[in-house]
Amino acid sequence: MSVEETVEYAPEHTPRMHWAQLAPDVYKAMIRLDAAARQGLDPALYELVKIRASQLNRCALCLDMHTKDALAAGETVQRIVQLSAWEESKHFYTAKELAAIELTEAITVLTGGTSQAFGSGGGFVPDEVYERAAEHFEEAELAQLIAGITVINAWNRFGVTTRAMPGHYQPGQYK
Repeated sequence: MSVEETVEYAPEHTPRMHWAQLAPDVYKAMIRLDAAARQGLDPALYELVKIRASQLNRCALCLDMHTKDALAAGETVQRIVQLSAWEESKHFYTAKELAAIELTEAITVLTGGTSQAFGSGGGFVPDEVYERAAEHFEEAELAQLIAGITVINAWNRFGVTTRAMPGHYQPGQYK
């Protein structure tokens, strides 16, 4: 392609709503909850968790935001790219990061196992996943990690449901 040629991308979609403006008290509570959840967590690890949950939930806004924040914090492109295939790319991550990523998937998807408890056919975090995380995180840090995973899943649901617009976020914009 020459310099004179331009690429025509698909147009940006229109968000369904700007929920934060319509429910400002909920938005402010989410900001406070996010700040509380991140306390005591390694910021780089927390960005990996937020990216992985956002990949699973297909939240374009959160992927845009957290990949940019991770890059700005010094994370490598390679580790971010490989995150979607972490099970085949374990050598890019520490054992602690792998435990956090695996726990993120279990909490985000909540379809583990074949239990017929409550007629659900699953819907729990497998013991072995929890135990691996507990081996790498002290109990208070593990509680914060679980809170952080829960919070990013809530943000993802707002973003996906309202079709929040990716592409305009600047690193650190909301910190």
